[in-house]
Amino acid sequence: MFGNITDKIRLLFRKDKEPYLCFYRMTGFYPRNIDIYKQALLHKSSSIKNEKGRLLNNERLEFLGDAILDAVVADIVYKRFEKKREGFLTNTRSKIVQRETLNHIAVQIGLDKLVKFTTRQSSHNSYMGGNAFEALIGALYLDRGYRACKKFMEERIISQYLDIDKLSRKEVNFKSKLIEWSQKNKFQIAFNLVNQSLDDELNPIFNTQILVENVPAGTGKGYSKKESQQEAAHETLKKIKSDPQFIDAIFASKAEREKDTEPVYTEDSPSVMETNEVKTTVDVREELITERYDDTERIIAEAEEAAFKEEIQEKTSADSEEERI
Repeated sequence: MFGNITDKIRLLFRKDKEPYLCFYRMTGFYPRNIDIYKQALLHKSSSIKNEKGRLLNNERLEFLGDAILDAVVADIVYKRFEKKREGFLTNTRSKIVQRETLNHIAVQIGLDKLVKFTTRQSSHNSYMGGNAFEALIGALYLDRGYRACKKFMEERIISQYLDIDKLSRKEVNFKSKLIEWSQKNKFQIAFNLVNQSLDDELNPIFNTQILVENVPAGTGKGYSKKESQQEAAHETLKKIKSDPQFIDAIFASKAEREKDTEPVYTEDSPSVMETNEVKTTVDVREELITERYDDTERIIAEAEEAAFKEEIQEKTSADSEEERI
């Protein structure tokens, strides 16, 4: 509290007050290092160079914010639901930090309108807001620390925009979302039960491993096969979003599988002679790179797009009813 008052006094002597006030209204804290907050608003399509020539955007802050947000929300959920098991806590945290929820929060606090991006990226606004929110958490952590992040989430976000009790009861089917994504993008996936064990109270624990194009993806455990599959599916969706090496591996494996099933043409084949569309290895590779870029840019937005639409609609309807009354 005292630090915030001191920063407010310092603000009186600054000429560029508006950016500081903007982030204060949003987070409840006056920025000490305003540059890191501005960086949180830079989408990679609008990267800038610093004095050393290094490109700056919000990707690194997004990476940091993702981890901090997981820890903060886990802390809040752990203390809120004292008698609940690990599986319940994991699912509740996942519902709060998933892309659709963060996108919704970014819109509610006006963060989506502040993100800087090029025109060609305008079609991806649906998830840039959520990414920027994670980057904002990363900036707040570096500027103010863990306690400020937790206070921000508790007082500015959860208390105002999320009904955490209702959210905890809402089912989010990550397995279904993963299957939808795989069917749309023509990937082969498999849910394998790796093993089954017992906990200290002799309750059965199931461990599931997901393979995408025979490439190991997410793993999960739970007190039922369904619970372990849900956790594994959620981990897989996170890898699809944030692990470039995993993306390269599944696309390469998919390309190899499809190559083995492609028809073989001869020089006399009418389809080749008439269309003259024989593709070189370079052509195929370029197409693969383009496909990978397009898919990774939209993957999570499509996979989790409908997860909380019902809740958002309910909240919007409730707000409209209150305004009408």
